[in-house]
Amino acid sequence: MNEQFKPYVPAEKVTPEFTVTSVIMGVLLAIIFGAANAYLGLRVGMTVSASIPAAVISMGVIRVIMRKDSILESNMVQTIGSAGESLAAGAIFTMPVLFLWAKDGVIEQPSMLTISLIALCGGVLGVLFMVPLRNALIVKEHGVLPYPEGTACAEVLLAGEEGGASATTVFAGMGFAALFKFLVDGLKVIPGVLTARISALKTELSAEVYPALIGVGYICGPKIASYMFAGGIIGWFVLIPAIVTFGGDTILYPGADTIANLYAQGGASAIWSNYIRYIGAGAVAAGGIISLIKSMPLIVSTFVDAIKGIKGGKDNANIRTEQDLDMRFIGAGVLLMIIIIWLLPQIPVTLIGAALIVLFGFFFGAVSSRMVGLVGSSNNPVSGMAIATLLIATLCLKATGDGGTHGMTGAIAIGSIICIIAAMAGDTSQDLKTGYILGATPKKQQIGELIGAIISALTIGGVLILLDSAWGFGTEALSAPQATLMKMIVEGVMDGNLPWTLVFIGVFIAIVIEILGIAVLPVAIGLYLPLELSATIMVGGLIRHFVDKKNQSEDSEAGSGVLFCSGLIAGEGLVGILLAILTVVKVADKIDLSGYVQTGMIGGVILFVIMIALVVKFATRQKKEV
Repeated sequence: MNEQFKPYVPAEKVTPEFTVTSVIMGVLLAIIFGAANAYLGLRVGMTVSASIPAAVISMGVIRVIMRKDSILESNMVQTIGSAGESLAAGAIFTMPVLFLWAKDGVIEQPSMLTISLIALCGGVLGVLFMVPLRNALIVKEHGVLPYPEGTACAEVLLAGEEGGASATTVFAGMGFAALFKFLVDGLKVIPGVLTARISALKTELSAEVYPALIGVGYICGPKIASYMFAGGIIGWFVLIPAIVTFGGDTILYPGADTIANLYAQGGASAIWSNYIRYIGAGAVAAGGIISLIKSMPLIVSTFVDAIKGIKGGKDNANIRTEQDLDMRFIGAGVLLMIIIIWLLPQIPVTLIGAALIVLFGFFFGAVSSRMVGLVGSSNNPVSGMAIATLLIATLCLKATGDGGTHGMTGAIAIGSIICIIAAMAGDTSQDLKTGYILGATPKKQQIGELIGAIISALTIGGVLILLDSAWGFGTEALSAPQATLMKMIVEGVMDGNLPWTLVFIGVFIAIVIEILGIAVLPVAIGLYLPLELSATIMVGGLIRHFVDKKNQSEDSEAGSGVLFCSGLIAGEGLVGILLAILTVVKVADKIDLSGYVQTGMIGGVILFVIMIALVVKFATRQKKEV
C-alpha cells in the first residue's frame, strides 16, 4: 500500500525545512511545553501531546506574521517542540522520587547535572532507537498503523495551508488560562477548590477551579474522564465512608491515630491520605501491569517484526523522503550513552549492566512506538513499563546485595532512563508519521528530535528544582502521583514496609474492573488522586460529550475545542512556572491580595461557570471558523 503513497510535498521538491527560524521556534516551544507538561503531570498525573498546539503556533508565526509559505518548516517546529513535552512526561514519572527522598533526609538533593544526564540518556536513546525502526513501523506499516496523533497533526498542518486562524484559538486559551491561574494562585482572590461536606456519608464532594483540568477532561473525552471520576467515586463515596463507619476507635496501620480522630481532625482528606492512596497505588500498579501483560503478544511480534524491518529500506536511500541518519552515527551515539550510563555514579551498574539497560530500552522503545501507532500516545502503557522496570531493577539490585539507599536511587535512575526512552520513542514515531504524510526529510526530523531532546534534558532539571523549591513534590499543590507510587514500590521491595493489605485491596479492585471489561488505568488513577481533580476533569469530559453531539459530522480531534483546551493547559502551566519563580525569589507574598479581597465560594463558582462557557463557545464555533 505504501508504494503508491504520495506525500503532500513530493520527494523531488526541496522546500525550506531545517531553518534557523524553525529551530529557534522549536527550541522555545520545547522548553515552554516541557515545563508546562511537567507542571501538569505533577499536579494531576496526566500529560497531553504538544504536537498540535506547537503546529498551530508555528503556522501562526511562520504563515501569518512572517508571511512565509512553508508547511515543512511548521512541521519541524512541532517536531522539536513536542520533544520537550515527551521528555518531561517521562521524567516526572520517576525523577521527583529523588527530591522526595531528599526531603526525608535519605539522600542529598539531586543536582541539576544529575537530572540532566539521566534525562539526556533516555531522551537521546529514545530518538536513536526510532531511526532504524522508521522503515518497519512508519513506511511499511502505512495504512496499517494509523498513529492517530501524528495523522491528526498532519491534518492540522494541511488545513493550515488555507490560513493560520487556528493559532488564534490556542493563544486565546493560553491567555484566559493565564489570567484565571493568576487570579486563583497569584493574587489569591478566588479559592482554588470548591468543597461541600456531606456529613451523612462522612465524606465530601469537591472540585478544583483550574482551567487546565477542564482542558484535560475535554481532550481525553467523556469516556476516559468518566472512568477517572468513577475511580474517585469508589474512593470518596464507598471506601472512605466504609472506613470511617466501621473503623471507629481502631488504629489501622499506617495511620498513627484512631480513624475516628483522624476524621474529626482532618475530615475525609485525612482518611484519603492515610489509607485510600495506598489502595489507589495498588490499583495503579496492577492496572499498569495488566496493560503490559495484555500487550505481551503484540509486544513480542512487534519487536520481531521491527528487527526484521531494520534490514529493509536501504534501496531508496538517495530519495529525499527516505534519508535517515547514518547507522554509524546511531551506533556511536548508542555506545556513548552506554558509557555515560556506566560512568554515572547514580546508576550502580557495570558496563555489561549499562548495555543491558540500553537493550531493555530498545525493546520498550520498539514496543512504545508500535503501541502509539495502534492506540495513540494517551493509551501507551508507559507507566506499566516503568513499574515493571522498577520492580525488576529493584529486585536485581537487592539480590546482588545493593540494597538500602544506594540501591533505591539506582533503581529510580534505571527506571527513569527506560521511562523516558519509551515516552520519547512514542513521540518520535508520531512526528515521523506526520513527516511521512507531509513529505518531510526523515534525517532532518531526526536531527530536530535530538535537538529537542537535548535542550529539554538540559532544562528539565531546572524546572523540577524550581517546582520543588516553590511548592514541594508530594504536597497538595504538586501531588506527583506517579512518582509517589514509584517511591512506594521501590521502598516496599527494599524495606517491606508497605501496608500490603491496603495495596492488595487496590490490586483486586483493578482486577474486578478488568473483568468487567473497563479500562483499568483511568479508573485506578481516579481512585489514587483526590476527588477534586477528577471531578473537574469530568466537567471537561461532559463538555466534550455535549460538543461532540452538537458537531457529530466533524473531526473533533482537529477542532477548535481541542486547540483551545491545549491552550488552557499550556497557559496554566506557564503561569504555574512563573508563580514558582516568584515564590522562590520571595515575591509571591507581595502580590497575595487574599488579606484584602476574598470572593469566597461565590467567586469560585462564577469563575468555574465562565471557564465552562468559554470552552463551549470556542468548541461550538468549529463549523464556522475552522
